[in-house]
Amino acid sequence: MPRHVTHVPLRWADMDALGHVNNVVYLRYLQEARVDMLFVHAPLHGAEELIEGVVVARHEIGYRAPLHFRAGSVRVETWVSTIGTASFTLGYEVLDVDDDVRTVYAVASSVLVPYDLEDARPRRVSDRERRVLAEFLEADGPMPGRTAV
Repeated sequence: MPRHVTHVPLRWADMDALGHVNNVVYLRYLQEARVDMLFVHAPLHGAEELIEGVVVARHEIGYRAPLHFRAGSVRVETWVSTIGTASFTLGYEVLDVDDDVRTVYAVASSVLVPYDLEDARPRRVSDRERRVLAEFLEADGPMPGRTAV
């Protein structure tokens, strides 16, 4: 299945004292990729509800290599690893690809819960949302906690 690809610009403020991208900045990279996937892709395919309310229930990040600050951007690939009745999980790889060599800096996951903002409560994943999310289903993709290959 295809992955959603987002190029996130590296910013001077992302850097720590050692010239690496700070670990907390990775959450912002994941957010930018997630918003791009759900707020851009989903409405184009009939799942507008995904932009009306989704909350993050959990994040997990496994750091694989230091990302040194430089001008430019980093690639974030996003996919759907599971779709449940009231939540779904996105997987991510934060990486660079040069001459077909993939350098993975982090592997991450986010558990997301559709949320009804008007009623202030979680809701179920609709059939339409399930179909749109299934376009990016990669159940065996890399996840934090799994041994890197």
